[in-house]
Amino acid sequence: MKAQPIDVRFSLGRILCCTIFKPGGKKLLSKGHLLSEEDVRLLETEGMNQVWVTQLEDGEVGEDNAVLQVASDMGCGALETKLSAGGRANLFATEDCCLLIDEDLLRQINCTAQVVIATGLNYSYAKAGQRIATVKSAPFAVAQSQLEAVSSIIRERGPLLQARPVRKPAVAVLYSDAVSGDRAKQLFENIMRQRLENFSTAAAFSLSCVEEPQQMKRTLQHLFKMKPTLVLVATTTAPSGPEDVIGRALDELGCHLERFLVPVEPGNLLMMHYKDEVPVVTAPGCYRSAKPNVLDLILPPLLARYRISGWELASLGHGGLLG
Repeated sequence: MKAQPIDVRFSLGRILCCTIFKPGGKKLLSKGHLLSEEDVRLLETEGMNQVWVTQLEDGEVGEDNAVLQVASDMGCGALETKLSAGGRANLFATEDCCLLIDEDLLRQINCTAQVVIATGLNYSYAKAGQRIATVKSAPFAVAQSQLEAVSSIIRERGPLLQARPVRKPAVAVLYSDAVSGDRAKQLFENIMRQRLENFSTAAAFSLSCVEEPQQMKRTLQHLFKMKPTLVLVATTTAPSGPEDVIGRALDELGCHLERFLVPVEPGNLLMMHYKDEVPVVTAPGCYRSAKPNVLDLILPPLLARYRISGWELASLGHGGLLG
């Protein structure tokens, strides 16, 4: 695509190379604008004789069509795409959701010379109407061959971005203490409510118990019968690992230990089990503080019913120093 000055009378169907302003400084037409008959008349009315324009050449795709194609290929879930000025397509969440980003694929696409993508953080929570990604092209046009290569990679390895809806999760909370479960509830309930409200949800049901093996097991059994989306175990004691009272109770109930010890501060001692597809999260100390901790990193995907693997938990170290 080459830029050149041209007589305004012959500029119909050409693309403006630069923004045109009125003498007073008000914008008349934007760079990248496709000139229509009405635009040509407007320019003549403003007394302009020449404009700098460009035109698509063989093997090129206009910037708007290019970014719309990439935007439509790259994502799935609760999202919509809106074209913006300057060869830009914005993706917005259509409902409350969790963003799941393929970071390796994102880096690979962004190494191309003519299209780049910016997204929200992986596992982050987005409210309905929030912008979650932007696709931007090089000015005016993208080579058809590059666009096809990008689309092919995304179709083969994608999606690059998933907007996974958070739809009325049933959160179960177990408050536990070595002496009195009610003590744990009094300590943690207010902070628990605040944290869940950050994700527009609340505890569907909660129980409390003493950290005694049989009582812990019975209470967890009762919670599992309620078919929760996830179970949060708010304990006043720091676990020594999967062999503590909570870990043994979960093991006896047939739960699978996914991970103990994560590279996040605060929140190193997080322990996550799964009872079939239901995650059970113990994170001592994290339930008593409203400050950012490991719970804020993992709650959005869990509320969206995404199964976080032990490998993904171990990968939280980059950016895991929260405070």
